[in-house]
Parts: sequence; structure tokens; C-alpha cells
Amino acid sequence: MKSKAGFQSALRTWYRRHARKLPWRDHPSLYKTVVSEFMLQQTQVTTVLPYFARWMAELPGFPALAAAPEARVLKLWEGLGYYSRARNLHRLAREIVARAAPPRNPEAWQELPGVGPYTAAAITSISFGAPAACVDGNVVRILARLTANGTEFRDSATAARAFAPLAQALLPTQRPGDHNQAMMEIGATVCLRQNPLCPECPVRSFCAAARRGNPGAYPRLAAKKIERRTVIRVWCERAGALLLHRTDDAARRLAGQHELPTAEQAGLAGSAIAHGSPLAKKRRSITRFQITESIYAATAPHGTPGPGLAWVPFAELDRLTLSGPHRRWIRELLAAKPPPQPALRPSLSRNDAA
Repeated sequence: MKSKAGFQSALRTWYRRHARKLPWRDHPSLYKTVVSEFMLQQTQVTTVLPYFARWMAELPGFPALAAAPEARVLKLWEGLGYYSRARNLHRLAREIVARAAPPRNPEAWQELPGVGPYTAAAITSISFGAPAACVDGNVVRILARLTANGTEFRDSATAARAFAPLAQALLPTQRPGDHNQAMMEIGATVCLRQNPLCPECPVRSFCAAARRGNPGAYPRLAAKKIERRTVIRVWCERAGALLLHRTDDAARRLAGQHELPTAEQAGLAGSAIAHGSPLAKKRRSITRFQITESIYAATAPHGTPGPGLAWVPFAELDRLTLSGPHRRWIRELLAAKPPPQPALRPSLSRNDAA
């Protein structure tokens, strides 16, 4: 690289001119930074924006969040996925409120719930000017291209550890939070994974991959092993209510969330369900899994619902916390249902009319 100071200056100048107007950058505060960093973990900015606005309107600070019941926290988070982030953020707020003052260094922040090295560096560099470099997928991509590093890394976490020393070496002593945000901003808007916008890049002259003409070749990550799964779910109605399954509070994923039950959860054999066409077939990816979920209309067994099952009136669905995909699927299926037909009055004969 030509000059560290030149790189820092070009990056800083570009960021001042082109940084996106984001609500957590408008009148920034520690609380806004913490909430935004938790929400942005594995989630795009455009998805986060409406959630952040609702969250700040209802839970404007650490004390409000700490005092809120968990059910309310999860409801506000509904649809963002990875609900452990919401629970950790809730726990973190309670710990912050219990302290005389929040910690100011990344090491102390990593002792708080849900805070890893990247999040700790982002929070402390932005809020306290701590000299801690952020290294996420965006930063890895930039650094791999700047250096044309052709090493094949096992995964993004391994790559982040490998590039951490370089990221730290490039960090300026003045306003390190702005530098970190500028790196993330370029990664999100210019140095894209596919079709990077090299002509618009303020640090193109420092980039070895751009000089070689193949920035898209970096970074090199080993291909993920994809596992495919098939799930059969059931749509059971009874007296204006829908059968749902609630995941146990101690579960690792989706704790306390409601979903349409699988055939097994509803006590229905899959072979007895999958006749004819499903009401819907949905595909989604979760980490390394590609999941196909078919939803069939079914009649639930008589008697008391099994463990975790409950009949929920349609009018009360909005009060529950459903997983994001199932909220969408239920709305789609309800919208596709034909409206109820009014009861037909028997036609009158001429003699009856008389």
C-alpha cells in the first residue's frame, strides 16, 4: 500500500461527503449505537430501519429497555430473526442500568451479553473513541482486495481473524469510530461482493486487486457444505382459531416463538397429510441449511392439543410473537382464503309471497 496516511485521508474525505443518512448517526448516543449494532448483526440496513424507528419510539433508552417485559421486547423484534440478539440486548440493558457507568473499552464490553469482538470494537470506537478496529465481512472484503490476498479461508470468521492485524494497523488515532464506519460504508455501498463499483471507490489507487483487474476474486472463502431439509407443516382451523406451536423458552432457537406446527408436532403422520397439493410451499435458507416447507390443510386430532400446541383465535394472532416467515405465510394464506358466504334465504314461492 502506498501510504497509510494517504489511505486514511482518502477514506475520511469520502465518508464525510457520502455517508448515508441513518437514524443512529443523527444525534448519536451510546444507546442508539448499541441497538443499531445488535440489529445490524446479519441483517441489512434497509431491513433494520423501520424496526429501529419503532424500537426507539417505544424503548428510547437503557432504563426503558431494562424495565420492559421480555414479551414486549420480542414483539418489537418480531421479523428480524435471530431472537437471541433481542434477549441479549435486553439482558445487556439491565446490566448497564445496574452499573454506575457503562464500560469504555472493548475488553469490558465483550463480557456483556451478545457482544463479540466486532460489536465491542464498533460500540467503543464510535461512542468513546477507543482505538479498536472493526472487522466484519465488509472489512474482510476490502482488505483482501487491497492486498490481493489469495489465501483460501475456511470461513468468514477465520478470515476476520487473519485480517485483524492489518485492520488495526490502518486505524487512525484520531476519530477511529469514523474510520470504522467509513470502512463498513464502502463495503456496503461500493466494494460490493458482486460487481464492485471500482470507478467510484475513493481508495482505488491503493487497491492491488483493482490494479490486477480482478477484485471479484477476493476474498477466497471455502465453499459451504449445503444441507437440504424438507418439513411438512399443517394448517388446522377450528371454530375461528388456528393451531400453532410455541417453542419452549429454553430452546436455543426461536425460544417462545409461535409457528405453524409440523405434522409430527400436531400428532399427524406425514403420510396422512401430504395428499394433493399443499396450500403453500416455501423455501428459505438458515445458515448452511436449505429448507423446503410444505403447508397442508389438515384436521387436527380431537381432544386436548399436545405439548406446545394451542388454538389461537384469528383475532388474536397479531398479539402473539410469531417467527418472521410464519407471520408472512399466515397472512398470505389468510388473504388467499375465499370470504365467508352469507347464508342463503330460501326462495319464496308465489303462494308464500302472497
